[in-house]
Amino acid sequence: MPPPRRTSPPLGAIRVTTGKVIKKEGRLAIFIGVENGYPAGLDINRIKEFYDLGARYMTLSHSRNNDICDSSTDPAGPEHNGLSSFGEEVVRRMNALGMMVDVSHISDEAFYDVLNISSVPVIASHSSCRALCENPRNLSDDMILALKKNGGVIQICILSAYLKSPEANPVLDSTIAEIRRKYGDGRNLTGEQMRSMRDEIRAAQKKYEKLATVKDLVDHIDHVVQIAGIDYVGIGTDFDGGGKIAGCSNVAEMKNITIELLRRGYSRKEIEKIWSGNIMRVLRTAEAYAAGQNQASLLP
Repeated sequence: MPPPRRTSPPLGAIRVTTGKVIKKEGRLAIFIGVENGYPAGLDINRIKEFYDLGARYMTLSHSRNNDICDSSTDPAGPEHNGLSSFGEEVVRRMNALGMMVDVSHISDEAFYDVLNISSVPVIASHSSCRALCENPRNLSDDMILALKKNGGVIQICILSAYLKSPEANPVLDSTIAEIRRKYGDGRNLTGEQMRSMRDEIRAAQKKYEKLATVKDLVDHIDHVVQIAGIDYVGIGTDFDGGGKIAGCSNVAEMKNITIELLRRGYSRKEIEKIWSGNIMRVLRTAEAYAAGQNQASLLP
């Protein structure tokens, strides 16, 4: 019997079990995340505020360093040489709350610091394989194997530059460089100016970019499966951050990934793990750890 037709808006889910209930009702379940711990500043209580507002994972940094840790892409270089002391506190607080720690965007040193400190598996919500595409945003094989040992998941990012090393494209490069000169380094832009800059960059990319394909994306999934196993890989779109590839530029086209997985011989059970099973396992583990911590705190 086919699932009920979705006619209602999606609902936010706060636990794996509530997500399953929402799905059984024929609705989409959305788990909220915070991409960049910067808004926490140096206030550890903000982490629980994020959690209470529904956030169930947080990416520790974004494209620049913050008070929590170093970014993998800050042009100024490292500030903390990994996690800061406050960042260590943040990871422990997230563990205690049942909030998944997201290591995408953070530096290699910060990545290993997180694994040394976290009591539960962590996720790389939208990263790919450095062995196939040399990019600081991607994870090396050693990092993927360390993530496996931790029990975590790397979710392959649907963003062309993280899947395939870009071919020389001087027209696109010069166009984007001119846009960036027009707006400066972005630090002092208003929200409207930032949106305008992004719109102009995306328009240039749409016109000139040579995108990676769905096959390139599944090559990254294959790579993780080959070196770590089927239980440690997922998919992270990044559609709101420039993510798109030829054949998958929006949610409506994500079925093309499943088609390619089937073409390569992945079973239904394996595909379910890739699409949701693996990351839900990590969230269940985070929830269980937090519940155990809370129970322990009630003991005399």
